[in-house]
Order: sequence, then C-alpha cells, then structure tokens
Amino acid sequence: MLEQTTPVLLTFNEDQNIRRTLSRLGWAKDIVVVDSGSTDGTLAILAEFPNVRVFKRSFDTHAKQWRYAVEETQIVSEWILRLDADYQVSDGLVAELARLNPNAAVNAYRIAFDYAIFSHKLLSSLYPPNTILLRKGCFTVSDRGHTEAWTVTGPVAVLSARVTHDDWKPTKLWLTGQARYMQRELDLLSLPGSGLRRGLRLRPPLMPIAVFLYCLFGKGLILNGLAGIFYALQRMVAEAVLSLMVLERKLRDRAARSSPKPFQEH
Repeated sequence: MLEQTTPVLLTFNEDQNIRRTLSRLGWAKDIVVVDSGSTDGTLAILAEFPNVRVFKRSFDTHAKQWRYAVEETQIVSEWILRLDADYQVSDGLVAELARLNPNAAVNAYRIAFDYAIFSHKLLSSLYPPNTILLRKGCFTVSDRGHTEAWTVTGPVAVLSARVTHDDWKPTKLWLTGQARYMQRELDLLSLPGSGLRRGLRLRPPLMPIAVFLYCLFGKGLILNGLAGIFYALQRMVAEAVLSLMVLERKLRDRAARSSPKPFQEH
C-alpha cells in the first residue's frame, strides 16, 4: 500500500527533527508539509527533499491546520499517513505498510509508540496509541485540548509495528510550547467532565507530584537513568504549568468576588 499512501506533516521550527523524520520516508512519492511560519532552518531542510511539497498557513488551531493539510493540498492518494515532525517511522512499519491491502474493509489503522529522549529509547511512556493511517473521506478532525481528535467512520484495525517519538528541540522551545498547550487544556477543564485525571488536575499540586512519581516508579523509568528522569521531569513541569493556571484562575475569581464594587450614584 506504500504507493497509495501520502505522508502529511505539520511543522513549526522543527530543524532539530525534520531531517531525521523525512530521511525515513524515502519510499513516498509525495509528502505534504504544512508549515506555520518557521524562522529556523526548517524550510531550508524541507527544500533538500524533492518528494516534499511545502504549503504555508498561519496557525490558528490544530484541527483547522490538519483539515487544510489533508483537504486542500491536492493529495491524490487514497490513504494519508499523518505524522508529527518528531515521529520516526521504523523499517518494520514500512514493511507492514507494504503488505497491507489498500482495498481491505478498514478505514484507518491505529499504532502504538515507542518514546525516545535524544535517541535513548525509554522502557515505557504516557504517550498513547493513535490513529495515524487513514483513508481519505472517512474521518473528521476536531480540536480537543492542546491537540486534535480524529474520529473515524467505519472499521479501525491495529498495526503491529511501532513509531518512535523522538523530539530533539531544546528545552526553552519546549517550555514555550507548554504554555500554549496548557492554556488549551485549561479551557478544556472549564467544560463539564469527570475522571481521576481531571480531578487531580483541578486540585493543585496533586497532578504534578503524581505524574512524576508514576513515571519514575510506576512506569519504571528510573531504570532509564538520565533519560527517564528527563522525561519524568518534563511531564511534571507540563502539569505544573497547568496547575499554576488553575490556581491563577481560582485566585483571580476570589479576588474579583471580594473586591469592593464601584460606587454608583442614584
């Protein structure tokens, strides 16, 4: 099915990742990249790959960016392989894709992930399986929290190979991204809902502490040494940013309720 599959990626300042990702996609005749205004070396690297078509669109939301990428870039293949710029497609996955029947009664395939820190593969992570291989016209994309949700119409199968998430961007850029992402997660928390994760997030500082300990000891990442500690701290810091936002909202609401009302003449 390789000849009927188009990889699609979104980029923004991904010069630390994009060459490694594209180097694993040499089998693709056509690769679509939608860039949202990179100011580093991303566009120069993209120009090195003759099978890449680059489109530029200012970012508003993930769902709108992805809808543009898959609906308005003249993709002619029946299938799309949606990838983040830090996803490393394995040789095993390429071989599995080659064996798939494009006419099978399946409209999407779900895949699990390995997680790496600067190419050091972790024993496990919190990164969930996701649907990344989809038949055109058989899905919808909507915003959810800091990312997007893909809803497939029809059967979804599971691939046995895995993709490796391996982000090399510097921490200062990662922190900037977390501020944006967690603002969207805060908006999601404003909606009705339930569940343990939501409950912990609404009661700072429970979630940052819980996720750090769970990653190190519950997921066994203490055995990964520095890479495991790095990942656990990343997850803790991300949740700490959200905790600060939750506390800020509560404190602002309390201050607004207790502040004197302006005097009005009658």
